[in-house]
Amino acid sequence: MTAVAVASTITTGRRQLVNVRQRSLLEAKWRMLWVLALFGLIAVCALIRIALLGVFEPGRGPVSAFDALLPDRGEIVDRNGVPLARAFNAYALWYNPKALGEGGSPLVKSPAEVAAALVRIFPDMDQAELTERLADGKPGYLRRRILPEDANKVHAIGEPALEFPRENQRFYPQGSMAAHILGFVGADGKGRVGMEQVFNDRLTDPATRGTPAMLSIDLRVQGALEDELGRGIRETNAKGAAGIILDVDTGEVVALASLPSFNPNLIDEASTPNIFNRVTNQVYELGSTFKPITVAAALDAGTVTDMSRRYPATPFQIGGFTIKDSHNMGASLNVPEALIHSSNIVTAHVADELGPARLNATMRALGMNERPYIELPARGFPLWPRGEAKDGGWSLITTMTVSYGHGIAVTPLHLASAYAALVNGGIWRPATLNKLTPAQVPAGRRVFKASTSARIRQLLRMIVEDGTGRKADAPGFRVGGKTGSAEKPGAGGYRKTSLVATFASAFPMDHPRYVVIAMLDEPQGTQATSFQRTAAWNAAPIVGRVVPRIGPLLGIMPDETRDIDISELSPLIPHGAEE
Repeated sequence: MTAVAVASTITTGRRQLVNVRQRSLLEAKWRMLWVLALFGLIAVCALIRIALLGVFEPGRGPVSAFDALLPDRGEIVDRNGVPLARAFNAYALWYNPKALGEGGSPLVKSPAEVAAALVRIFPDMDQAELTERLADGKPGYLRRRILPEDANKVHAIGEPALEFPRENQRFYPQGSMAAHILGFVGADGKGRVGMEQVFNDRLTDPATRGTPAMLSIDLRVQGALEDELGRGIRETNAKGAAGIILDVDTGEVVALASLPSFNPNLIDEASTPNIFNRVTNQVYELGSTFKPITVAAALDAGTVTDMSRRYPATPFQIGGFTIKDSHNMGASLNVPEALIHSSNIVTAHVADELGPARLNATMRALGMNERPYIELPARGFPLWPRGEAKDGGWSLITTMTVSYGHGIAVTPLHLASAYAALVNGGIWRPATLNKLTPAQVPAGRRVFKASTSARIRQLLRMIVEDGTGRKADAPGFRVGGKTGSAEKPGAGGYRKTSLVATFASAFPMDHPRYVVIAMLDEPQGTQATSFQRTAAWNAAPIVGRVVPRIGPLLGIMPDETRDIDISELSPLIPHGAEE
């Protein structure tokens, strides 16, 4: 080959090499452009999506570190800021049979061995039931809340199917105290009964859950009320008890208790029946506690003007029904004596003169014909007497029995609101579990004249000083109130062996601040009550013990140099009585 041919071949090879390099570079550039175009397209799509979210799905704005640290559910506190319900992260025990994969045994050990190991950690678990549960191979909770140290023990068992995820839990630091007010949170995270249900949206909304929901109750007062009601149950072997303490000027509930109670931290089948609220949801015939209401209506209407006037006190028949008293009280009584001795007969005569329409109107004005006013979802509807006439009244026999608390059934909360109106100057206000500022206090509606309220305060004080309420007296606290011992209705009539014993009161009577209601359901005569079952012997003493405990907590100190002036009525009372 000549030199020229060799040079030509070398030149051609160089050109081919250059062309290959150029093609490779061009191909690389195109690939880079495609990659850049793809990233550009993704970026454009992302920007479009962000724009769409901003325009059509606006968010809640930037989340601060504080918001990120908020619990999933807000706190509930008492009027002084003491926590009643709060959220915290806790371990749960979860059974995941698929942890070892599909098709094989869900457990490394046998179900019986794992169940035995779990029972050693949690002695209250049923081993046979747990063994069956593990053998079924169905996922689910074995325990909703466990301690960190227990989680470590479960981990030591060495079973991958036993998991303990961290979950947000609801904790009630006071246990069963105020349980009927608070309610509880269900497995779905929603409030059940109580204020947990009422406040559910507020407690879960990120905009509001950072501020605790403040209730009107005072935990110290709540504790005293529950303690004394519990003592009353133990001393009388009662079926249950109910109590409420109400601010007479605002309607704020300072304490509300229904016993037996339940622990919202441990909701199970055994505690479910106790969730029922006797204060707001159960209606009772509250007996003689209605007599001051009847007298107040008569004072307002002007049918009772002379406190010294005497009414017949001997039994009489009307409509085939005999109206009588628990014992012979003499031939006649005046109104103060009738209240002090708790006479059905004289109260019936007062109601007869008052008339069906006016007594009916008073009961309606006090809300006795509708569910009680309070935020709690469980509110019982009263058993309102039927057979109303065109003028809005009842038959004469119904009017007479209602006047002393029979033939009409209401909740203890109805009674508390009515007594607040009796003693606060005559204004009825709805009860509330929200702490109110002075500007939030409702105006209410006038039911009684101020002069009538003043007279009723004197009469209620006399009942405690000289009558059936003597065991409710608390030296220096000027308690006034009325007993009520009503037979419970049953098949074929009233059951003489089953009573509802109630004491409705307020203090201090020279300037009433709080209403206190104590009720026992079916108390028995025991040695502690001198074998008596009536309110004078069991419900009244509860109030006599509660008031000295709560008075100083509420800013009311005992003062035996002060009292309401009853000097003009005292000469009308020759002696006291016991119901």
